[in-house]
This record gives sequence, structure tokens and C-alpha cells, in this order.
Amino acid sequence: MTDGGKKQIALRISEKLYDDLMRWAEDDFRSVNGQIEFLLNECVKKRKKSKGKQEDK
Repeated sequence: MTDGGKKQIALRISEKLYDDLMRWAEDDFRSVNGQIEFLLNECVKKRKKSKGKQEDK
């Protein structure tokens, strides 16, 4: 691990997706990398919440 415990990965995405992420990141005052990390964190939190609700049933 590097950068304070953060793992580096290679990510291949389409140019259009990158451009969309770049515009979104600029709107949120983040870097593209920061925006991707933010979105992934939000998705993981949402998944954990929904899995918890499923286990309660």
C-alpha cells in the first residue's frame, strides 16, 4: 500500500466516461481520481446498507 494506505490500481475507461467524470469532478471541486474514489465509496456504503436490510428480513 502507498499514499497513506491507499492502493494504486490501473483503470481503463472509455474516453466519454472519463470526460463525463471530469466534468462532474469539476462541478464538485474534486480531481477525477477523487471523484472516482468518492463514487466508489458511496456505492459500497449503499450496498452495505441494502445488504443489512436484506439480512434483517
